[in-house]
Amino acid sequence: MRKIVGTVFVSLDGVMQAPGGVNEDSTGGFAHGGWQFKFPDPAADATLGATFDGYDLLLGRRTYDIFAAYWPYVEGEEAQLGETFTNAGKYVLTRGDQPLEWENSHRLKGMDDVAALKQGGGPDLMIWGSSEIYPGLLSAGLLDRLTVMIYPLILGDGKRLFGDGTPAGALKMVDHQVTPSGTIIATYEPAGPIPDGGSVPPIATAREAERQRRMQEGTW
Repeated sequence: MRKIVGTVFVSLDGVMQAPGGVNEDSTGGFAHGGWQFKFPDPAADATLGATFDGYDLLLGRRTYDIFAAYWPYVEGEEAQLGETFTNAGKYVLTRGDQPLEWENSHRLKGMDDVAALKQGGGPDLMIWGSSEIYPGLLSAGLLDRLTVMIYPLILGDGKRLFGDGTPAGALKMVDHQVTPSGTIIATYEPAGPIPDGGSVPPIATAREAERQRRMQEGTW
């Protein structure tokens, strides 16, 4: 059985949109494309270097489009990584029927297809970008591990790692480090539902009753 693992770059306020380039993804009027490269971090780069080889890719359609328009054509120092991505199997989760012309690309229509792929043999599946596929993967219990690289900046707006439809659940930290430049690299594995636990007991006062009433009305 394959594992499905994700690596994401996010700001302190959880934005993961367009870390790699100015024109990578400006949807929604996002104006901070390429933000990751404004915070160079050799220690984070060293961690990333160990994640590229030996994986197939699991991508959302937009991230696939970004990769397919760049990595097959890149030259210079990044050419070897471009060849690695080209040679890897690329599994694209998409509801559309647009051509997937980059070599070794395969279409997945939904989470049932992802589950069947996971049950088969082959390299583990690495997710890059692809924020919109995480809610479905978590709901279906298909995500095995997630590494979040949190950079020391606030972007204010943009696509978040966990968007609408993400189910509630607990995570277990299995590795972490803080680089000298201030990047937090934390790796998590799903750990089931949120545990039951105690809470501060309410105090039955008229003010609390009024506050509860206003919350229910939407006027609080």
